[in-house]
Amino acid sequence: MAMKVGTLLSVNGIVASAFGIAFFAAPAQALAPYGVQMAGPGLLVARLFGAALVGYGLITWRFRNTTDAGVLRSLEIALAVPNALGAIVSAYGVISGQVNALGWSTVAIYAIFAAGYGWFAVRGPAPEVRA
Repeated sequence: MAMKVGTLLSVNGIVASAFGIAFFAAPAQALAPYGVQMAGPGLLVARLFGAALVGYGLITWRFRNTTDAGVLRSLEIALAVPNALGAIVSAYGVISGQVNALGWSTVAIYAIFAAGYGWFAVRGPAPEVRA
């Protein structure tokens, strides 16, 4: 059975919200397992990142049940691009030594969402089921 875009949106909503809340509420603690230490302005930027992730989470959760093909197509494209960019930036962070090996989990998360949304965007809308 093939995954539906609504399932991908639901999972994205949960993952983005969880990371978003962590980065917003406790950025130093959220970054510590990755070997990243920040203070001052860096923590402010991490909190802004967390706020954006909460927004992604709310958007993806809110639209998880939509059946409007135009809305879904827009979401698929709009979410494939930043997830692909996130995978690239995250991979660079690990390869350049800015983040420890746990950073590969971040690369994987971004890459999975990028691939999923990209697949749905390229595939086009699901065929209508007629009774």
